[in-house]
Amino acid sequence: QVQLVESGGGLVQAGGSLRLSCAASGSRFSLNVVGWYRQAPGKQRELVASIDISGKTNYADSVKGRFTISRDSVKNTVYLQMNSLKPEDTTLYYCNKLGGFPWPWGQGTQVTVSS
Repeated sequence: QVQLVESGGGLVQAGGSLRLSCAASGSRFSLNVVGWYRQAPGKQRELVASIDISGKTNYADSVKGRFTISRDSVKNTVYLQMNSLKPEDTTLYYCNKLGGFPWPWGQGTQVTVSS
């Protein structure tokens, strides 16, 4: 069973940057497309970015050009570099795989962007 631990969130001013990390246990992590999600209170969970096992990436229109997803298969870790942050990026961020039943969700990491 894969276990996910997100970290790297924090409080930053608009225009600033953060780098999120998602560390996973379990060999299945490297065999799956993995994504970063975010969910604001009262809203549906949104897929922000994803990366497949070959390194191909996809981004939501709202973050394209500002966020970069990457993965280190040796460390079983996926990263999300977040630049030019906006107040509307404020929420909890989670990682998980795409497709099929999700792995157990981690606790997420809170990103707060002040204007």
